[in-house]
Amino acid sequence: MSDACGCGDDEPRPAGEAAGAGDQEPERLWQVSELRWAAVSGMLLLAGYSTGWAGGPSWAQLGLQGVALVAGAWTFVPSTVRRLLKGKIGVGTLMTIAAVGAVALGEVGEAAMLAFLFSISEGLEEYSLRRTRRGLRALLALVPKEATVRRDGAEQVIPSAELRIGDLMVVKPGERIATDGIIRAGRTALDVSAITGESVPVEADVGSEVFAGSINGNGALEIEVTATAADNSLARIVAIVEAEQSRKGTRQRLADRVARPLVPGVMIAAAMIALVGSLFGDPLVWVERALVVLVAASPCALAISVPVTVVAAIGAASKIGVLVKGGAALENLGTVKTIAVDKTGTLTRNRPAVIDIATIPGMSDQHVLELAAALEARSEHPLARAILAAVGHVPAAEDVQAVTGAGLTGHVDGRLVRLGRPGWLEPGNLAEAVNRMQRAGATAVLVEADSRVIGAIAVRDELRPEAAAVVARLRSDGYGVVMLTGDNPATATALAAQAGINEVHADLRPEDKARVIDRLRGRQPTAMVGDGVNDAPALATADLGIAMGAMGTDVAIETADVALMGEDLRHLPQALEHARHSRRIMLQNIGLSLAIVTVLMPLALSGVLGLAAVVAVHEVAEVAVIANGVRAGRARPLPAAAGTTAPARQEVLA
Repeated sequence: MSDACGCGDDEPRPAGEAAGAGDQEPERLWQVSELRWAAVSGMLLLAGYSTGWAGGPSWAQLGLQGVALVAGAWTFVPSTVRRLLKGKIGVGTLMTIAAVGAVALGEVGEAAMLAFLFSISEGLEEYSLRRTRRGLRALLALVPKEATVRRDGAEQVIPSAELRIGDLMVVKPGERIATDGIIRAGRTALDVSAITGESVPVEADVGSEVFAGSINGNGALEIEVTATAADNSLARIVAIVEAEQSRKGTRQRLADRVARPLVPGVMIAAAMIALVGSLFGDPLVWVERALVVLVAASPCALAISVPVTVVAAIGAASKIGVLVKGGAALENLGTVKTIAVDKTGTLTRNRPAVIDIATIPGMSDQHVLELAAALEARSEHPLARAILAAVGHVPAAEDVQAVTGAGLTGHVDGRLVRLGRPGWLEPGNLAEAVNRMQRAGATAVLVEADSRVIGAIAVRDELRPEAAAVVARLRSDGYGVVMLTGDNPATATALAAQAGINEVHADLRPEDKARVIDRLRGRQPTAMVGDGVNDAPALATADLGIAMGAMGTDVAIETADVALMGEDLRHLPQALEHARHSRRIMLQNIGLSLAIVTVLMPLALSGVLGLAAVVAVHEVAEVAVIANGVRAGRARPLPAAAGTTAPARQEVLA
């Protein structure tokens, strides 16, 4: 919320205060205290006017209007006074002065109308903000209240909050998983659509990591708990998003910059109007006009227009598996023009496999694989998993060291062995075999023993089935798509051609990717899509960092501005479209808010509009920008399957 507008409160309130329900967000309009007070004020105001129309005593009409004024003012005057005592002024200050001035002029009914309408906008703003926060926190409702654990050889049902790290959960078919863990027994297909936005079940068996809120398929599971209920993946996601919502985007900061000086500026202008007008005309007329101008220039609609949109959009994004870290990230997501994507794990499945082996005469494929596996056993590189999976026996290696961006060295059975990419190691007689592997889109890994290259291993990570369609969608939407990879140019070019990408930057180290991103930023606003670990420098350098498959990965969530929690690449264009739609709503709200102030001020100054009319127009405008901002809270999930055909455009528009 802006400092300039709370709007009446002028400051954020603890969750649930408005609803009076502890930490529960209001689910119905009548649960918002501001709207309840507004209803009381409205009924009393109507009763007061009815008394006057019926020819009742004036004291009864005045009394009803006075009580209506108190009921409506209760939603913003106390907080305004608290802020004034701290030396802070806001829109509530303008409204309070206007109400007091109207009473001083004998216009109690007009003051009551101002308080009534302003309390309605206060309540609607409060409801919209808390409703979108409630949608985000609904993720936590995916966690069951109870879980079955095996302790001391017996199964028992306990509250999920009492789960401890190391407990063994027993999850039956159809049940939700209470917290994060690792499968120790059983095999199943998990429904993770509520978390990642992907509707295709995920196969999981012994050793697979599972997350809170997932629905077990048709297999019984035993899961070792790796996180408490308060610290599981869903709880971290909610905590991160709510903390990052305080980060304001450029338009939110623009609204703040306009609103903050406007409040004291309007107060000074109103004082000058009253003073100068009183010198040359009727003081009562000009004091009244000054009060009307004070209300007409209130920037409340401007100050709340963007925050409401941001909160709604971020909450909606979380429901489709897109974690947006604040208003700044949302705005940047809506303005990027170039998308730089890492190859491994982003465009590809990140499941590399050995597809070919070439050796020098007299050397067996198995021996080459075993030497490579001996060094790769100490590596966390994705290619290491592929080589280790292709060999049965892994010899012991000593003195294994990594050469950044090149490969590994070590000793196996007393022999110096090196493993690495062509360029660091010369292929020699295997040059043609290496070229053949790279033309096929595979990564060639050379194995050298005693200073002689004895073999080449081809490892290929297949393109995601949806990758080509997603790239086509991005290009049709006007984005430039660039591939960045540490792989060799031949392999990178082959895979890029399959995906439909024309611009490729290959053979890059992490720092090289950051430099390429810096150059791309010089042309257009650029987003980097990577895994959040090896691509950290590039993610940090880009205008916007997007982590792919970040569910449960703290490093990815912390590094990137946006995290796609699932593995479906189609979430990328979906997130971009959602952000563009939200940005359009922000611009509409800012334009409408400024237009209202621009039109009302001269009408108020000239006396065309009175206090009640100005208040009515202003509060209708506030309701309009709130309602428009809430539209950003609508988003639809992806279709059921990620095939190889072009995905249907995901409409996130209202």
